[in-house]
Amino acid sequence: MTIISAIAAMIPYMDSTMLILIPGILLAAWAQSKVTSTYQQFSRVGNQRGLTGAQVARYILDNSGLNNITIEPIRGQLTDHYDPKGKVLRLSEGVYGSQSVAALGIASHEVGHAIQDATNYGPMRLRGAIVPLAAIGGNLSMVLVLAGLFLGGTGLVQIGAFLFLFTVLFQLVTLPVEFDASKRALRILDTGILTPTEVEGAKRVLNAAALTYVAAAVTGILSFLRILLLSRRRD
Repeated sequence: MTIISAIAAMIPYMDSTMLILIPGILLAAWAQSKVTSTYQQFSRVGNQRGLTGAQVARYILDNSGLNNITIEPIRGQLTDHYDPKGKVLRLSEGVYGSQSVAALGIASHEVGHAIQDATNYGPMRLRGAIVPLAAIGGNLSMVLVLAGLFLGGTGLVQIGAFLFLFTVLFQLVTLPVEFDASKRALRILDTGILTPTEVEGAKRVLNAAALTYVAAAVTGILSFLRILLLSRRRD
């Protein structure tokens, strides 16, 4: 079943406000498809120097004065992340020991986050401060909204909308954090670590990944607008 046919099948069971979410759903599906296909394409393209993702990450960290940050392999695909609390860079199985252009782009991107942490990059600090509120908003907002709609309580819906706003804010602040990490990664890779052609491949991988964050932000905004519409129905 295609995305469009799935949405069409859901329409009879949805209230009209759910239609506002369709652009976000389509964008998210396209972004996920884009990142998967681009990653698969460039995971089959090796770099001329024969470097692995872990080796490049270690090289950039050491040359940035971040010798204290350790690198660990982690299971899964595209589960790569930097842990600012533990000062650990975790690279997925397809990145840690891989010599692909995709692997080096992703590894360097995560190092970009480590550099952001070391330099007190403002948006990253703001995102970290929002995390607890975003978690609460993500877990409780829809419960309160649904309870308010069921019980006819406008106040509960409005509280749910307020809490969900922190989730949207987190998604919006995530955009400059991710874009900046990719910009740092590509700038470093272009210093001779990769050839110009390989850098272009890494750029395509990171740009595709960035689309997923854009899609999440758009979906979050549309969801917030839907909650506002639902709250007005109860006024």
